[in-house]
Amino acid sequence: MDKNIDKRIQETMENLRKNNMEPFYCETIQEAQNLVKTLINKGDVISSGGSATLKETGILDIIKGDDYSYLDRTRDGITRAEIEQVYRATYNADVYFTSSNAITKTGYLYNVDGNSNRVSAILYGPKSVVVVAGFNKIVDNLEKAIERVKTVAAPQNTVRLNCNTYCAVNGHCVSLDIPNSHMSDGCHSDGRICCNYVVCGQQRHVNRIKVIIIGEKLGY
Repeated sequence: MDKNIDKRIQETMENLRKNNMEPFYCETIQEAQNLVKTLINKGDVISSGGSATLKETGILDIIKGDDYSYLDRTRDGITRAEIEQVYRATYNADVYFTSSNAITKTGYLYNVDGNSNRVSAILYGPKSVVVVAGFNKIVDNLEKAIERVKTVAAPQNTVRLNCNTYCAVNGHCVSLDIPNSHMSDGCHSDGRICCNYVVCGQQRHVNRIKVIIIGEKLGY
């Protein structure tokens, strides 16, 4: 690991800890998989948000295992009504897994969501929230976090989700082409995924949110 990257990770972890979130560092995906198994218990009800990182790391496969009761909103044949039931059942889950669109060196999580089941579960409901992210999601501050979503996370996720948006076609948010714009000004697509913007700062519930940073580039 490059010394500058290592310093960046350590600073981020220190500030997450100050904000009452419990940080972990894993050099490899295998280490992260082993850690995850210590953070969940047999019989736990587990849910997760849509995440390329969880798939890439194999953590999604772990939490879907027979030892746990996984709330699966992507199973074959599921109806829209059943998906809505999963969203609501998630608030009573023991553990919720997700990634984060960006993590600032100052110890904040920044997430932007369309349907917003993901950000709502991060904020309230599940007893424990486990955020898994590659070191590439660490940014200097909230301004850089917003920029990352507009130029990396949103464009790549809209492509993944087959959304017909400006950023899916052009690789960046339309607001970047508009002088003095804010948030996602100029985007009125029905497929827009940037609807609610959430910053997680200092938490009241100490260590409810756990953040696993992996020493590899992962996700969007």
